[in-house]
Amino acid sequence: MSADVLVEKKKLENPPLEIHQIGDRVLRMNAKRIAKVDAEIRQLVREMLQTMYSADGIGLAAPQVGIHKQLIVIDCDPENAANRPLILINPAIKQISKELCSYQEGCLSVPGVYMDVLRPDVIEVSYKDELGRPQTLKASGLLSRAIQHEMDHLNGVLFVDRVENQLALTEELRKRGFSHRDVKIIS
Repeated sequence: MSADVLVEKKKLENPPLEIHQIGDRVLRMNAKRIAKVDAEIRQLVREMLQTMYSADGIGLAAPQVGIHKQLIVIDCDPENAANRPLILINPAIKQISKELCSYQEGCLSVPGVYMDVLRPDVIEVSYKDELGRPQTLKASGLLSRAIQHEMDHLNGVLFVDRVENQLALTEELRKRGFSHRDVKIIS
């Protein structure tokens, strides 16, 4: 990662971007491909990282902050200053494993709700980095899950749309003041 997108991993009192929550229609719109990776995109990366760290997240997609661009930032180890965050521009999953695994997910756009979601365990993703260079990455475990979760945001999908236990989901959403009407079940 280039030094000009590195940010300090700390909480800011006033993060630069606002994270939209379930029920906001901006979360349901498809993101557009980024034609040119330039200084403006790198500034957006910095602001997204600062916003993600401020919200104690490990991933953030541009649509979550109301920007309809295919851009994701991920840091599965935000406590470790030496661990560099991953920047994925125009990501595309090239391969998925047959093995599925269920794991509890949460989302900065659905705060306080944590539910099990079934996803492929291993993926291979191609993307451009913050300098516009093509990259390919094979990911498993938490990183694979985080990439898939954030890529869903690029297509207007929230993790709650993939939850199988609808009864438990309805209860969790209600407890947090959200409506099950905002869930778009994916079969």
